[in-house]
Amino acid sequence: MEYFVILISAVFVNNIVLSQFLGICPFLGVSNKVSTSVGMSGAVLFVMTIATTVTYLLHQYVLVPMELYYLRTITFILVIAALVQMVEIILKKVSPPLYQALGVFLPLITTNCAVLGVAILALGMEDSTLLKAVFFSFSSAVGFALALILFASIREFLELADIPEGMKGVPINLLVAGLLSLAFLGFAGLV
Repeated sequence: MEYFVILISAVFVNNIVLSQFLGICPFLGVSNKVSTSVGMSGAVLFVMTIATTVTYLLHQYVLVPMELYYLRTITFILVIAALVQMVEIILKKVSPPLYQALGVFLPLITTNCAVLGVAILALGMEDSTLLKAVFFSFSSAVGFALALILFASIREFLELADIPEGMKGVPINLLVAGLLSLAFLGFAGLV
């Protein structure tokens, strides 16, 4: 039951993008097409889950015993950067079209505050264990993917809609993002 609560909370109630406003850059930048959003979501899911696993272990077994708490953020950033480089190399070999479609946003996962934020939030969970931290990061990545793909599908629909000239582009995108955020606020009473 506890893992179900973590899942519902991370995906709907405390969605990393729509409730906590972390990871807005890829949310607004990569959400032009659903196919690109799915690829970005997969990359973020992989990086976020692996990064939380590695950073949790580093924190518990290196930083805490040596009382190097102040190095947590820089250590986490270095781990995330190394993982993103690994994903970039793999995508370049496995799926060149997806690598091209993600363009500049793939290296931006390195500075995606959602990845770093989830790694730090996973440490602060009540009765935090490695399994809970990894499940929380996976659930948060699923919530990120849900928000990104929903927003991309709405943006594709808006390409065909008759929108006033002054609202096209960034204004309508920000308005839709705000409405999505309000919609997810409706889940606040679930957990």
